Amino acid sequence: MGVQNRLNNGKISLTAGLLLLLVCAIWGGNAVSIKFSNQGIPPLLAATIRSVAAGFLVLLWAKFKGQGVVFPKGARRHGVMIGLLFGLDFLFLYWSVSFTTASRATIFLYSHPFWVALGAHFILDQDRLRPGKAAGLILAFVGLWIVFRIQSPMLPENNWIGDVMGLAAAVFWAATTLYIKRISQTVTINHYQTLFSQLIFAMPVLLAGSLLFEHDYTLVLSGGVLWAMAYQIVVVAFFSYTLWFWMIHNFAVSGLTTFTFLAPLFGVIFGAVILSEPVGMMVWFGLALVCTGIYLVNRSPKGRLSG
Repeated sequence: MGVQNRLNNGKISLTAGLLLLLVCAIWGGNAVSIKFSNQGIPPLLAATIRSVAAGFLVLLWAKFKGQGVVFPKGARRHGVMIGLLFGLDFLFLYWSVSFTTASRATIFLYSHPFWVALGAHFILDQDRLRPGKAAGLILAFVGLWIVFRIQSPMLPENNWIGDVMGLAAAVFWAATTLYIKRISQTVTINHYQTLFSQLIFAMPVLLAGSLLFEHDYTLVLSGGVLWAMAYQIVVVAFFSYTLWFWMIHNFAVSGLTTFTFLAPLFGVIFGAVILSEPVGMMVWFGLALVCTGIYLVNRSPKGRLSG
């Protein structure tokens, strides 16, 4: 039985949970790949290239599946809005690391589930906050905070600017998620249309940011840089985003987005394996808190995991 047949009023099934683990692992590896690609391509330019190339792949795959990628007439403004929100998300995220540490930027970015759960409570039907769900969100974030708190170096001057930008990135990410879920209740769209619009209409924002802030950068296209870009384009922006947006169209977003707490933890693990970064027992303790938090968020009122 496929995942689609295991939906339970938008709740996350076991199979969908495993797919979400795969998505989070891919996103964790993305942080490592960006470190490699930054050695030869500036971040915002790399994000622009990724959007163009991945958008082309989504177009080809959707055509192969017999699906359209353009929003229906009369609703195309929604596609533009999705892309602009996504572009602002990545613009603030990549800009934030110029003022604060990567660890702090990541902490603020992954406050995203808080904003999704809060927004869903007010604007989405059948996705209300319960005491157990709220406790799970808090517990998962505490686990994430513990991991990055023990690895934070001394903060640079005016780090609060970067912190605010990281928080802005999280808010724009949450706004994108909620906007997609909201319009999918009234407009008939598929996940290919959602992802294609996000990639294509984010390009002007990202390119403008690159032209403004990265004009003095010299390109160094080594083998490692090109392989890192290929990973970001094919595995992250094409494969994982296609899966992610399919899930946004089919599951309760407050429970779905809680799994994103795992992405930076995977990044820590991959950083230790690939980049030889230190990992202690507190990382595993934080991971246990995150997993417990995810369980609480997705637990049904009767005490059973949904799906």
